[in-house]
Amino acid sequence: MELLRFATAGSVDDGKSTLIGRLLYDSKQVFEDQLEAVERSSLARGDEYVNLALLTDGLRAEREQGITIDVAYRYFATPKRKFIIADTPGHTQHTRNMVTGCSTADLVILLVDARVGATEQTRRHATIASLLGIRHLVLCVNKMDLVGYDRARFEQIRREFDDFATRLEVHDVTCIPISALEGDNVVDRSAEMRWYVGPSLLHHLEEVHISSDRNLIDMRFPVQRVVRPISQSELRDYRGYAGQVASGVLAVGDDVVVLPSGFQSRVEAIETADGPLAEAFPPQSVVVRLADELDVSRGDMLCRPHNQPTVSQDLSAMVCWMAEAPLRSGARLALKHTSRWTRVVVRGLEYRLDVNSLHRDRVTGELSLNDIGRVDLRAQVPLFFDEYRVNRATGSFVLVDEATNATVGAGMLLRQTG
Repeated sequence: MELLRFATAGSVDDGKSTLIGRLLYDSKQVFEDQLEAVERSSLARGDEYVNLALLTDGLRAEREQGITIDVAYRYFATPKRKFIIADTPGHTQHTRNMVTGCSTADLVILLVDARVGATEQTRRHATIASLLGIRHLVLCVNKMDLVGYDRARFEQIRREFDDFATRLEVHDVTCIPISALEGDNVVDRSAEMRWYVGPSLLHHLEEVHISSDRNLIDMRFPVQRVVRPISQSELRDYRGYAGQVASGVLAVGDDVVVLPSGFQSRVEAIETADGPLAEAFPPQSVVVRLADELDVSRGDMLCRPHNQPTVSQDLSAMVCWMAEAPLRSGARLALKHTSRWTRVVVRGLEYRLDVNSLHRDRVTGELSLNDIGRVDLRAQVPLFFDEYRVNRATGSFVLVDEATNATVGAGMLLRQTG
């Protein structure tokens, strides 16, 4: 079955954890012992109902404060599709956790409290989802039971959000009125909102088309490891290159070029633990054998001779900064891109993006915690990359502080203009 990764986002107390709990409960994905534990925790907290949010708010601090802090992942399946859910925090302080949870998502569910409407954090999360290249956005207007299931209120919120979304690069926006607490339009259609003629949330998640979202044109295969089992005499001439297909389709018999050397060869075999394949596509992990013995090592990349990525040491990217200490020009960091590591120096900060108004602040000289801005970098060795909006796999990277080994930034590469 096809796998859909989706994340929840929105302001604090908009009901993200409750929605996921309701989704799991109504789709019969909660075991009896889990439900009993939630019932006990709800009673201990003094809740007058079974608080389904406790299915995802696993940290003690989360349960005490009633907010999501860390990213919680949950897995479930229906007869039509498998799902991985990332329940991300809504508080501004934990925006970096939201970026982490959404970085691999195919779809984002953005919750809005029907009583409040879209907030600054709603717009922030929608903008981040757009920057991360997420093509499907579901606006769930939650707590409709608290506004009497008023259609006019839902339509007002939908129109206001649609006006904002036209400024973003998200072309598939679906609006659904729900009540996560009562279960309206989550798994089953609501009897209280007969005026709504669209699908329930689960039905939409099962049917949304994501197959064409992956880049199956530009073949990119970053080499993670050279497989050479020289201890087995019968395999003494074996040389394979292990890795995950980042994009495109790799088939036996294809002509390929190895970067950065530029040497060309032909794919002789594609192998997995389950046996050989005629072709491989993302995100399959395979071992590739070439017809010629070439000098190929970790960090190199296989691609097609007439369809190659950009090769450059000069990088321009949108960076989400995740460290307490600000990012300034002249900073030296480690950068990991696909399977390749290098050191980089920050050559300049072009602007900081105000994710609420989309204004570009060109005066600021630094990026603070949770800021997003356009940064110019100079790498120690060339990288092989594509523009992020075209290829998320080869257009993204992380920045690491070598002194602490902490991940301090996430980047999305932009088109080379020079």
